[in-house]
Amino acid sequence: MKSQSNSPSAPGKQDRFSSAGFILAAIGSSVGLGNMWKFPYITGEHGGAAFFLLFIVCLIIIGLPVLLAELAIGRSGRGSAATSFVKAGGPKVFGHLGLLQVIVPFLILTFYVIVAGWTLHYAIMSFSGDLYTNTDFSGQFNTFIEGYMPLVWQVAAIAITGWVVAKGISGGIEKFNKILIPGLVVLLIILMIRAVTLPGAGAGVSFFLNPDFSKLSAEAALVALGHAFFSLSLGMGILLTYGAYVDKRQPLGPATLAIGAGDLIYAFIAGLIIFPTTFSFGIEPNEGPSLVFIALPAAFSAMPFGSFFGGLFFVLLAIAALTSAVSLLEVPISFVMDKWKWGRTKSVLIICMLVLLVGLPSALSFGIVPGLSDINGKNLFDWLDFITSNILLPIGGLVTTIFAGYFWSKAAEASGLTARWFRIWLFMLRYVAPILVFFVLLHTTGVLDFDQD
Repeated sequence: MKSQSNSPSAPGKQDRFSSAGFILAAIGSSVGLGNMWKFPYITGEHGGAAFFLLFIVCLIIIGLPVLLAELAIGRSGRGSAATSFVKAGGPKVFGHLGLLQVIVPFLILTFYVIVAGWTLHYAIMSFSGDLYTNTDFSGQFNTFIEGYMPLVWQVAAIAITGWVVAKGISGGIEKFNKILIPGLVVLLIILMIRAVTLPGAGAGVSFFLNPDFSKLSAEAALVALGHAFFSLSLGMGILLTYGAYVDKRQPLGPATLAIGAGDLIYAFIAGLIIFPTTFSFGIEPNEGPSLVFIALPAAFSAMPFGSFFGGLFFVLLAIAALTSAVSLLEVPISFVMDKWKWGRTKSVLIICMLVLLVGLPSALSFGIVPGLSDINGKNLFDWLDFITSNILLPIGGLVTTIFAGYFWSKAAEASGLTARWFRIWLFMLRYVAPILVFFVLLHTTGVLDFDQD
């Protein structure tokens, strides 16, 4: 009886999301670190509000159709990301293709919890004030990631993630997101108000919100398409897995819109935090870790009550990281439970140990082990990020669109859409989304680069 309730094959009777819990959990999966350190940067680089409008269009034409497809396939198949395609009525070959959407989140999680650990460390350092005793923030960050302390925080991050997932869907993942997502909203609002009221913040707001349509280009369109795809956690099995825990009576259309809106609002507020803060203190709004772990601490150090607001900011990042980590972990957990009928606790312990083991070389690739720090110009951490994000995720998205558009006879019933909206959705899945995802794949791998002379 216990193994039945733990199996993703039968989540509907024993352990499933409530309607609100499902939407919050799905938003939690999309609210990650990328929107905080990447979206503001690419928005400012490609035309501010003009790019933001383009991003909204891309979210509608590629993000939402694929999002709905993944949820519908997961709910119809009631299996793991690897088995839902076949259990939903698809050809057996999609069982092998679906396995990719189990492998990818596992690989992402191996390096994602490393960064999650950094955010936990920096939150404590900021609240204590120790972060600001040395104003060489670049040197401080490099010294930290080149040492052994990140391993401790990596263990802490996966321990928190595993503890939540071990408690199940309703008692673990749903409760976790019901607490943290509202908390994240409060932190976003507090930090946004602080940012836009800083001296000189108006220039940052103007840079972010004033449209510059002259900067829109084919390159900008591909960047917007890629971010619309990645920011919703598409192609990595999360929404396929979460779909298996959704009640059959849950309308997927409105839920898809709510998840997309949550992702959009988070990205927008992130811009209203990053740009006013960086402009106020004359800091370059770089992309990636250099922004949040080097540039922004410099801003917080010069801000009244900076250690407090810096601490809130890193707590915000930690929440974003951990809610995403929880959703990433659930994908391989559901697979091993479905495949080998393991209990949830056993599955979590084994997968978490494997995550730490596989992630150890990435954590050591910042200088401790020289052979891992420079592999054809990238360290191992960056290579894993590049391969999973730029190659494997678009391939996973192509699998979903091709399956739902051409091989799924139950698509109309599973989607729950009216006849008119179903025809529009199917058209997008057949003729628009696969082509655009393919172009994203070509762009992210460097085959298409419109910036080259």
